[in-house]
Amino acid sequence: MATVSAPLRAARRRRSWTGWGFIGPFMAVFALVFLAPIGYSVYLSLFRDQLIGGNHYVGLANYRQALQDAQFWESLTRVSLFLLIQVPIMLFLALLVALALDSGRLYGRDFFRIAIFLPYAVPAVVATLMWGFMYGTRFGLVGNINDAFGISLPDPLSPDLVLAAIGNIVTWEFVGYNMLIFYSALRVIPHSMYEAAEIDGAGQLRVITAIKLPAIRGALVIATIFSIIGTFQLFNEPAILQNLAPNAITTDYTPNILTYSLSFSGQQHNYAATVAIIMGLLTMVVAYVVQLRGMRKDA
Repeated sequence: MATVSAPLRAARRRRSWTGWGFIGPFMAVFALVFLAPIGYSVYLSLFRDQLIGGNHYVGLANYRQALQDAQFWESLTRVSLFLLIQVPIMLFLALLVALALDSGRLYGRDFFRIAIFLPYAVPAVVATLMWGFMYGTRFGLVGNINDAFGISLPDPLSPDLVLAAIGNIVTWEFVGYNMLIFYSALRVIPHSMYEAAEIDGAGQLRVITAIKLPAIRGALVIATIFSIIGTFQLFNEPAILQNLAPNAITTDYTPNILTYSLSFSGQQHNYAATVAIIMGLLTMVVAYVVQLRGMRKDA
């Protein structure tokens, strides 16, 4: 076997270090803003503050406590219900709008595309406050309708309806975002496929089910994964509405609100880190399962 000359080996090493020089800045930032916080959270989750002795290593005791915590399971159940109901509705509406825009039969397509996407440009704080004041029965739109027509509409900020009210806000915010993902995927489908379908006499419904939906399956999976991550991270909308509906939205309404309350109100930083780690792992597992299932060739 021929041996590699020393100059050639040196050239290869230089090329190797050149590559690391290009990705080095990114790796440094990635380690600083992503890996380091995760590592520190894992470290915190293995300790517990005690009245006597201060911070002590407790191993997995915090994780066992979290898995037996009724507040944690209640908040997780709530966001899971939100995921099962709100996400399919939002994605269906976004897909419906994207198909309508792509059909070429919608008058004023550019206007509707911008109008539907525009709510996504509104900050979540502003959108939640806007909807929160409209939901008000004493000072908002619901209250004005009740006074004008002498009726009594259900209070959207009541404990029974506040989750649906939050779902409406999130749907209003993100339908346009998901619509843009679907619409972009639809625009890259080759026109030759539509021409072949027209020659075969396929109707619009058949074109959608046989061509468009299979072609944008990757976009559907990506939008679903983003929605799952966003659901498990639900914080802004309920946290802002908490001042308007203090009896309906508690300090453990969602896992993220529970984590925030434990850390900043209860000074339980170690336990808060534990809940955050568990939610991160759960989100990763669910998103990975959805990705595997959605990208299967026989799906």
